[in-house]
Amino acid sequence: MTTGTQTPTVPGRARPAAHVPTGVAGPVQAQVTARMPAPVPVPLPAPVPSPASVQGAAGSAGTREIRFAALGDSLTEGLGDPVAGGWRGWAPLLAHGLGAEPSAVRLLNCARSGALTKDVVEEQLPRALDHRPHLASVVIGANDTLRGSFDIETVARRLDTVLAQLRAQGAEVLTACLPDPGRMLGLPWPLARPLGRRMAALNQVVHVLSERYEAVHLHAARHPWAADRASWSADRLHPSELGHRLLAREFHDLLVSRGLSEGEPPSTTPGGPGPGAAASVWWMATKGTRWVADRCTDLLPDLLRLAGRETRHRLAGTDGLLDPCSRDATAGALARLEGTSLGQ
Repeated sequence: MTTGTQTPTVPGRARPAAHVPTGVAGPVQAQVTARMPAPVPVPLPAPVPSPASVQGAAGSAGTREIRFAALGDSLTEGLGDPVAGGWRGWAPLLAHGLGAEPSAVRLLNCARSGALTKDVVEEQLPRALDHRPHLASVVIGANDTLRGSFDIETVARRLDTVLAQLRAQGAEVLTACLPDPGRMLGLPWPLARPLGRRMAALNQVVHVLSERYEAVHLHAARHPWAADRASWSADRLHPSELGHRLLAREFHDLLVSRGLSEGEPPSTTPGGPGPGAAASVWWMATKGTRWVADRCTDLLPDLLRLAGRETRHRLAGTDGLLDPCSRDATAGALARLEGTSLGQ
């Protein structure tokens, strides 16, 4: 990349000029998100080009730079898809197929394990905006549903802020709804039902906001691969290499359908065998118990209170009211968002 040369945008809507970023990650081939040093700052030109200048730049330079920012939690960080030095995941796999020249794609992966919507607003969004992305992915919220402080109106407001600011800067946005964690983990009903209820509320918010901001939305929760054991790693919480590849491929197909991707689609062929039942047992016996222990002071008290509340409603015969109440709360949160200015 040469300083002082205007850079083209991903095909799509024109985007307004934005401020100069403070730094950018290197080529997508070098992107490994976990346990890796921070990206080395590289100067970028100040203006975001107009659609007319895009055609001129593409014709003269022959290569179009595409900036991609990925926001989220461990799913986007790449857990479940190990590579030398850390994790890879669906975002680098997708980035490799965004442009005609993979080396021209600049991926900034802001995602980190355990992130909440609050973290995305306060920490990841400013970094993403500094990157001045042509494309940004926002897949977040699962960790919020595990907290005792979960409030669908707060989550909806934060997601609205993130999507509004990215769109205001001109980025095309990727979103996805997520599978039910209780079903994925085979949890007992006192936990499975409230967690499923919260995930349904989160997904409804994501659906509505994705339509509001014309995001490229993937219905991952309803996709057949979500029910395939081979698509999930040994912990059953994160996609396996195959799952990450399938996510990347589905996003790529959606981008192609909107004329937003020119590169080759990500391969869905894993580089190694997927996890089997023995691997799942081994993970739980070795790392899984440690994973649970590390979160006993964080998640376990909230989850126990959640299960206790569900059990009390079941014994009182009022558990049938919980789903309608959750749907009403979600609808109310979205209705109140409609009355606010975008991103406020």
